[in-house]
Amino acid sequence: MLGRDQSGRTGGPDAEGDAARTERLEEILDEHGWPTVQLVGEDGEDAAWAIAQHSDQDPAFQRRALELLRTAVAAGQASPGNLAYLEDRVAVGAGQPQTYGTQVGCGPDGPQPATPLADPAAVEGLRAAARLEPLADYLAEMAEICAAD
Repeated sequence: MLGRDQSGRTGGPDAEGDAARTERLEEILDEHGWPTVQLVGEDGEDAAWAIAQHSDQDPAFQRRALELLRTAVAAGQASPGNLAYLEDRVAVGAGQPQTYGTQVGCGPDGPQPATPLADPAAVEGLRAAARLEPLADYLAEMAEICAAD
């Protein structure tokens, strides 16, 4: 599913679409809970996160996935970075400030936050705790991507 998800995002074929992947991940969550590292390995956990991250068409599902992912991270069975990205994605989808600054788009002057930061003074510590690179480094990477678009 992750390969098809990424193919569609990079201009390749994706006959399945986000809604079908969301539906399948929901079935997996119903049967097994969050796909933890212990259950499916790091690659499988990352794949589940990416599908949940791209389930914007179903905000209720994203919120459910977020709660299950929080529990898995607390148990040491999922990526804190994945949690940070999904936390921000759900907040931005609801029009709320983001915590980690992970959700940006390309504006005329480079990367622009999708919504403001909830606590700009705390963002670096929160990113470090989630094992994310410093915000300035992330924005520099995004600036390169924006320049290439």
